[in-house]
Amino acid sequence: MSVDVSQYVLPNDTGICLLDCKLAFNNLTDKEKRYAHYISQAAWHGGLIVLVQTSPESPGIYLLLQKLFRAQPVASLQEKATACGLTEEDFKAFLIYAAAIYSNMGNYKSFGDTKIIPNFPKEKFQSLVKASAAYASDSAGIQKLWDSVGEVMYSLEKKLQQLGLGGNGITTYFSGNCDIPDAKLAQTFMDDKEISPYNTRLFKTCPADTGKPSYEIRLASGVNTAGKDIEGGEDVTKVLGDHEFQGTTFKVTRGDYSKLMKMVAENLQKAQEYAANENQVNMLGNYIKSFQCGSIPAHKNGSRYWIRDTTPIVETYIGFIESYRDPFGVRGEFEGFVAMVNKEMSTKFGALVAKATDLLPLLPWPADYEKDKFLRPDFTSLDVLTFAGSGIPAGINIPNYDDIRQDEGFKNVSLGNVLSAGYKDTKITFLSESDAELFKKWKLPSFEVQVGLHELLGHGSGKLFIKKEDGKLNFDPKKVKHTETGGEITSWYGAKETWDSKFCELASTYEECRAECVGIYLCGSEDVLRIFGHEGDTASDVMYVNWLNMVRAGLLGLEFYSPQTKTWRQAHMQGRYVILRVLLEAGGDLVTIKRTTGEDGKPDILISLDRSKIQSVGVPAIGKFLTKLQVYKSTADYTAGKKMYDCYSAVNDDSDPQFLSLRDVVLSRKQPRKMFVQCNTEIKDGTLSLKDYEASPAGLVQSFVDRFQGTTTDDILQELWDKDRVYF
Repeated sequence: MSVDVSQYVLPNDTGICLLDCKLAFNNLTDKEKRYAHYISQAAWHGGLIVLVQTSPESPGIYLLLQKLFRAQPVASLQEKATACGLTEEDFKAFLIYAAAIYSNMGNYKSFGDTKIIPNFPKEKFQSLVKASAAYASDSAGIQKLWDSVGEVMYSLEKKLQQLGLGGNGITTYFSGNCDIPDAKLAQTFMDDKEISPYNTRLFKTCPADTGKPSYEIRLASGVNTAGKDIEGGEDVTKVLGDHEFQGTTFKVTRGDYSKLMKMVAENLQKAQEYAANENQVNMLGNYIKSFQCGSIPAHKNGSRYWIRDTTPIVETYIGFIESYRDPFGVRGEFEGFVAMVNKEMSTKFGALVAKATDLLPLLPWPADYEKDKFLRPDFTSLDVLTFAGSGIPAGINIPNYDDIRQDEGFKNVSLGNVLSAGYKDTKITFLSESDAELFKKWKLPSFEVQVGLHELLGHGSGKLFIKKEDGKLNFDPKKVKHTETGGEITSWYGAKETWDSKFCELASTYEECRAECVGIYLCGSEDVLRIFGHEGDTASDVMYVNWLNMVRAGLLGLEFYSPQTKTWRQAHMQGRYVILRVLLEAGGDLVTIKRTTGEDGKPDILISLDRSKIQSVGVPAIGKFLTKLQVYKSTADYTAGKKMYDCYSAVNDDSDPQFLSLRDVVLSRKQPRKMFVQCNTEIKDGTLSLKDYEASPAGLVQSFVDRFQGTTTDDILQELWDKDRVYF
């Protein structure tokens, strides 16, 4: 079967936006600016870890690009490219590819997990490399880099087309010889030893003399296994070394990404000097301890202080956070952000928080399935200064630690300048002309409402039923009944189990779907809409467009399904497709999907939503489905949850509207996701300033050249790359 190369390249007209934060940054005091600066430095240096977490070749591609661009300006490199036969479009394609590597921190899309290859011939790329100033000054070194990455950069071998485990794709969270059974065995071992997987990777070796596999679990830390421990790292030192478990040897080591982790910790130590209060000092102190010794309990303690640091002027979070890109769904990708509070929008989110205790009872599940006490969170709208990692979300609900979220609290943030810059459709597909007009007008306001509900009452709602170490249940088994069976509750989480460890690869998409359902279920509330300034016909339009956006997103989600492996590559988009399936199942022509012919004469799709039936058909259907999602989550019933979720996630042509065939039309009309250019901060002669860049591929490239000016990080990445290559 031939590969459709168009699905793996980014077009030359891919949108690039500046993440503007100048006004918010300039309003900070000098002390606040320095606090933001040093945490940004920590985030950017930690963000380089994502290259190592993405694919075996990502560090090498990044190094090649950095050396090319650091050696000469983009304009000069273009002159060399033209002289050796590249067209203007070829060079644009080169810059777009470079921008994509920087934006995604690797050669796989952060949103969709498919490979990104250059959209111009390999021979021309090689010619450009050899014509560069970098090659002229170090031909042997640059040639070696090209020889290491040039072939794999363009390869669309089946296993390399997407991220995945075993035969389903490529990953560097596991060595190349690992598969799902290895991941399950390792998870069982880590649960037994109470080792959090968030900051780990798994490497399997099979000695030729015995053929018996053994495993190394690497913890990320500044201190290596043989290094001197630091105070507070006892939870790590007690599990280091060799363990026999179920007839298999596990070796727990630390020091993964050690030199980068040290740089993160050093910058956080500098930031401590400019902290605004004791909560920030203690927060950073625990993060430093975590990153130095590899302790997730220390990071959890830092997160506790972070929760207590309410309404800060400069907001930040950093660590191994989201598990979307681990094929097994439990290991965290490094990310760090720094942002300034947008007071006007934060006021609206604050009003939503104040209303939360009135809104939670409106959710469809019984009160016994809700947290015993709603822990009122901080909810702010932020203008991002720095977001280091593989991608930038629109909103976040953190921390992801179940015990903290359930018993101590959490925070919500909406990233305002990300929403305003990146979430405007340049071309609206699959809608009627009248719907497209409404969509264009109200998408951003409706999305602000959805983000608020999704983060606060989606991720912030629902109780996990747990049997604690003392044998006591955190619910009354005589009182609480199962909503689907009517009987007693027969399953729950063990003291050592978490949502992620129990639901593993299903956890992320299942939870995103649940939060999205909460958003559309509650977005018709007049109280909610009034908080965001919408009343009357305007409120009705905002609610309608929010639902319309969801059903359209479900259709667009088909782009992120891989028929060859029958897997989904993006948690949110799978969740939105599931919601579309639920609404189609509701019947009553609430949602209709028709095949049409576009103005260009090519196959097209028209998706319609009957707004008169949202309350009578749509809301009850989502309520019923949402109850099941919550009940299976509360009761740790992975088997029932997976069976239901897999059913709605199926993509085939067994019945109308034949989604598998519709996928071809969706792919033919897909639009590339926008990339963001981020500002830099720098200190020169004691003065701290903000530097912004033009919203272009060249601007994005220059921001990374300025961000990492020396060769120190190059040498560290080279060392990490060389160390890992033997495993892939």
